[in-house]
Amino acid sequence: MSMGRFARLASWSFRHRWYALGLWALVLIAITAGSQAAGSDYRNDFSLPGTQSQRASDLLAEHGSPQAGDTVRIVVKAEAGLRSPAVERDVRAALGKVKGMPGVAAVQVPYDDPAAISEDGRIGYGTVILTGKAEIVPKDDVRAVMDTARTAAGPGVQVEAGGEAARGAEESEGGAAEGAGMLAALVILVLLFGSLLAAALPLVTALFAVGGAMGLIVLGSRVATVADFTPPIMMLVGLGVGVDYALLIFYRYRHELLDGERPREATVRALDAAGRTVFVAGCTVIIALLGLVVLGLGALQGVALAVALTVLVTMLASLTLLPALLGITGARIERHVRKRAAKAAGRGKEPGAGWRRLATAVQRYPVPALAVAVLALLALSAPALDMRLGFADAGNDPAGQTSRQAYDLLAEGFGPGVNGPLIVVGEGDAAAGRGVRSLLAGTEGVASATPPIPSQDGRIYTVIVTPETAPQDEATGDLVHTLREDVLPDGLVVGGSTAAALDFADKVSERLPLFAAVVVGLSSLLLLVVFRSVLIPVKAALLNLLGIGAALGTITLVFQYGWFGVPAGPVEAFIPVMIFAIVFGLSMDYEVFLLSRIHEEWIRTRDPAAAVREGLAATGQVITAAGAIMIVVFAAFVLSPSRMLQQFGLGLAVAILLDAVVIRCLIVPAAMQLLGRHAWWLPGPLARRLPEVSLERAG
Repeated sequence: MSMGRFARLASWSFRHRWYALGLWALVLIAITAGSQAAGSDYRNDFSLPGTQSQRASDLLAEHGSPQAGDTVRIVVKAEAGLRSPAVERDVRAALGKVKGMPGVAAVQVPYDDPAAISEDGRIGYGTVILTGKAEIVPKDDVRAVMDTARTAAGPGVQVEAGGEAARGAEESEGGAAEGAGMLAALVILVLLFGSLLAAALPLVTALFAVGGAMGLIVLGSRVATVADFTPPIMMLVGLGVGVDYALLIFYRYRHELLDGERPREATVRALDAAGRTVFVAGCTVIIALLGLVVLGLGALQGVALAVALTVLVTMLASLTLLPALLGITGARIERHVRKRAAKAAGRGKEPGAGWRRLATAVQRYPVPALAVAVLALLALSAPALDMRLGFADAGNDPAGQTSRQAYDLLAEGFGPGVNGPLIVVGEGDAAAGRGVRSLLAGTEGVASATPPIPSQDGRIYTVIVTPETAPQDEATGDLVHTLREDVLPDGLVVGGSTAAALDFADKVSERLPLFAAVVVGLSSLLLLVVFRSVLIPVKAALLNLLGIGAALGTITLVFQYGWFGVPAGPVEAFIPVMIFAIVFGLSMDYEVFLLSRIHEEWIRTRDPAAAVREGLAATGQVITAAGAIMIVVFAAFVLSPSRMLQQFGLGLAVAILLDAVVIRCLIVPAAMQLLGRHAWWLPGPLARRLPEVSLERAG
């Protein structure tokens, strides 16, 4: 048997199994030790060149304005009133201790500003100005500030800490979601293979890959900008993809054993066939993720590169580590596979019979099956047309967190807009700022505007505007646009966290078409080369877009409209592009795996209907099992305390569920039946120019 590259790689790993396993273990230990010694240095980069919010931030930093650094608001509620001598003494003493602490630039106590105490005198807030943005100041310093300020609490006195810096310092540790997902995946694999040993192989492969990738990203964070929310996303995608790729190869290995091959030959043939599929599928995911780079958003570029690296390492583990593990456990797995197959044969159970019947039923009525499935996906996609992008704030945090309690207390005492002030920055002295303040104060939707605050060099001023509505309210976004476009003269800019979130969402919406075109175009080109067909890539792209739309529609229903008791709010601004990149790539996995088997049968029989039936019969069980594993891994992240991870988990789980069940089992067989022989049409001139790339070795 002539061997391709993947077959030769599998043969080497199988023959040198202990060496290959030892090499992987050594590399993993070295990477882990190095990453622990170096430590992580995750940094968020939310800079948005060319936007007003970024211009405002740059001006504040350049001219030494106190508003350049982020703040922690220390919110106090006293039943006896903040001006009670005992309460005032304790609050002043606690905030006095905060002065001079690491990371603190200045402290303002409630008693310095009459506007910082509510009308009834029961709620007030002090402001701790940090030395930099929340993503730069160490979280330990912020926690120390919060703990010190809370020493003012006592009977009848509640002290809470709010602001983005406080939220970041209070974030809960993860781990439970990953553990739940892995346990559920193990259960599915045991049910699929009937053996704990066989089930463990894909999981071990995934864990090696994810562990290595995580260590590399920790090291990478020392030299490049990697966001602090990258590790859980890497874990989420790495576990799902790692188990998925290993499962596809292992399932083909099991198929080769049942065809009479010995473990070594079965491993080589499995990698020669399914290994190619995994390679193409992995490259598609990487292409989709790297498409995020064209967005030009620093916060997403590091995430995209990190997740792409994770997919690359999982692909390498499936192609090199898994063959070594099969070499070590091959004899025991062979006995189990043959024994289980004999029992199934004794019961008269034909492999893939149920999937063959399903394909036959769909082929008998392709138009109704296609119409019902497509209409259902379109109905799920419809809410995404009204999706509102933004960022979760403390109002979406769990009720028990101090940031949420500070948010609620501020809204109770000062109105909802105090939680998302706008910062208007202009050049000139305070006299120029007084006219701007009058203009702002008379604008509809503005609750109040502070007197102009000069910078240290006196060359710029800031006016802090409090809207009448909450930060996530659509009216607040409208107010930002009104101020920029209709109210303020040229040269003044509107910044602050609320305006920055709006700018980020606008940038994502503006560049989404280019991003989608790059990802869809490159992925379709890859499928064109692999399957040598014009219609197959077009069909795959349209179906993937349909599945992504349905996933985004589901996220909108649950998180924006508050279904199932979820606090209503905007969808995280980068969720659509991340979901698009990841789901588009992962959906291609199943597309490539199913179509490669259909293509193999088409080459062998030249009967399009039979090719679809046999392709689905051969892959239906493993696609469903792989989909189920991804679904439980992704859905486990809905248990995360992070709203962002909840949206990721739900979106990916829904997308994979629809892709594995509705698209691959209903729409693809129906579409292929209607296309018939035309599905594999390729114009002659194009066929002569395309390189020959074979996924499966026929026969």
